[in-house]
Amino acid sequence: MPKENLIGRSLAGYTLRGEVGEGGTSAVFRAEHATHGTVAVKVLREKLRQDKTAVARFVREARYGERVQHPNVVQTIEVGEAGPGMHFLAIEWAAGELLERYAKQRGPLPQDEVATIIRQIGDAVHAAHVVGIVHRDLKPDNVMYDPTSRQVKLLDFGIATDTDMAPEQRLTRAGFFVGTLMYVAPEALSGELVSPAADQYSLATIAYLLLTGCLPFTAKTPREMFSQLLSQPPIPLNAARPNLKFSSAVEQVIMRGLSKDPRQRYPDTVTFARELDTALNAPEEAASQGLLSRVKGIFKR
Repeated sequence: MPKENLIGRSLAGYTLRGEVGEGGTSAVFRAEHATHGTVAVKVLREKLRQDKTAVARFVREARYGERVQHPNVVQTIEVGEAGPGMHFLAIEWAAGELLERYAKQRGPLPQDEVATIIRQIGDAVHAAHVVGIVHRDLKPDNVMYDPTSRQVKLLDFGIATDTDMAPEQRLTRAGFFVGTLMYVAPEALSGELVSPAADQYSLATIAYLLLTGCLPFTAKTPREMFSQLLSQPPIPLNAARPNLKFSSAVEQVIMRGLSKDPRQRYPDTVTFARELDTALNAPEEAASQGLLSRVKGIFKR
């Protein structure tokens, strides 16, 4: 079946100019609108337009996006149906590029830049948690990043969940996990409804990647990754790469965020990001030098 060509078409006043991304359930286009200007429009794939679960998940993503209002979350402009089954979601056009691509090209990133990125993601995710939403798919591929302004925009609430949701309202069957295996929290592998602590684990994994250019597990296959997540501790930050060393404070923050037990992590993503920011901007070496200077000053008196 040939791929549907929507370039040049107008959906509810949004003229689709070019495809900028695609996934298993939808395609994303750069579009123009007389009132909203340049926006991004996500369109449900043709093959899924009669799939009730896919449609429900698509609409739910839009509703969750409307609930989360924060400068570091892409704004939801409109959700609708431009024709029979032609469900679309119009969102703010975010400048920059996907953090995944940026990190692969530039990583490991400078510590001050990592602190800035993680702080913004932590704030954005916390805003979702405040209104009862767990993102569940926090990863660099769901974050837009503008290196010039260093501004972050969180994307894609497609598999997010409501912490107050009744079991019969869930779109994921019990016993099946959702998310991206490289970033998913161990407790999510059971397929049970996860808490905001799962997003903190994913955020800590992103921070680990940005700082080292690699991930905290060395699995080569999904099966191996699944096993390591459940049975092995993550590789300590200072053992990730032989040519990279971080202060013990930085390593402690990252590894606490990666605790297998959600109760051992920080109270929330804002606290994790703040502690990491403090550690990255006050490395042990500087603290040691400051202590040495104070000791010398005492003996000079």
